[in-house]
Amino acid sequence: MFFINALKIIFLLGFLIFIHEGGHFLVAKLCKVKVNEFAIGFGPTIWKKQAKETKYALRLIPLGGFVSMEGEIESSEDKNAFNNASIQKRIAIVAAGAIVNILFGTIVFAILISAIYGNIATGITATGDFLHSTLQSLKMLFTGQIGTKDLTGPIGISQVVSSTTGFAQYIYILAIVSVSLGITNLLPIPALDGGKILLLIIEWIRKKPLKEELEVQIQLLGFSILIVLSLYVTYNDIIRIIR
Repeated sequence: MFFINALKIIFLLGFLIFIHEGGHFLVAKLCKVKVNEFAIGFGPTIWKKQAKETKYALRLIPLGGFVSMEGEIESSEDKNAFNNASIQKRIAIVAAGAIVNILFGTIVFAILISAIYGNIATGITATGDFLHSTLQSLKMLFTGQIGTKDLTGPIGISQVVSSTTGFAQYIYILAIVSVSLGITNLLPIPALDGGKILLLIIEWIRKKPLKEELEVQIQLLGFSILIVLSLYVTYNDIIRIIR
């Protein structure tokens, strides 16, 4: 049972990360931006393949992933570097991962509800209600109606996933987590995709980029906040499980 639950968790998180990073990757390729590496997971590399331009890798810890683009971290003179693409293209690339997650989750949810209840109209209505409730929850978080203690992290999600008892229930959770992941990533917090989009919009308005040192500091601050929040959420997840 433990092995099955572990597989369920790894597949769900790994798949959603794969389509998220795949969104970044595909739009980058469409925008002619050079991708140095497309990796699923973190830690030691367990499989890799070097193509003409991009290295594809599978890493040991399946709880993340990344698309490494030329000129994304440091400026590059390469004409196909991320930093040399138009702001519109850069925004599209950064937003693509979250948008793929939201679209995938929404479509899967609609198909599932339509299949369960037998007409498409019910699926559309339920999907609209689902998206509305998700956005309302986000609004309640920012207005203080929901506290950070009510947030669920990877451990809490893993517990929910492992408790699913059928295929339909598992797919339902897959859809919810996918949409939640997409919406969360679009929040204007440095280190998240939404934070990167905010910085690009500022660059667009200023008609020149922020100083590289300042942008790095902002990203590090955002990353630090996310780490602290993740530890807090994980602690609350563990406390809920123990209780």
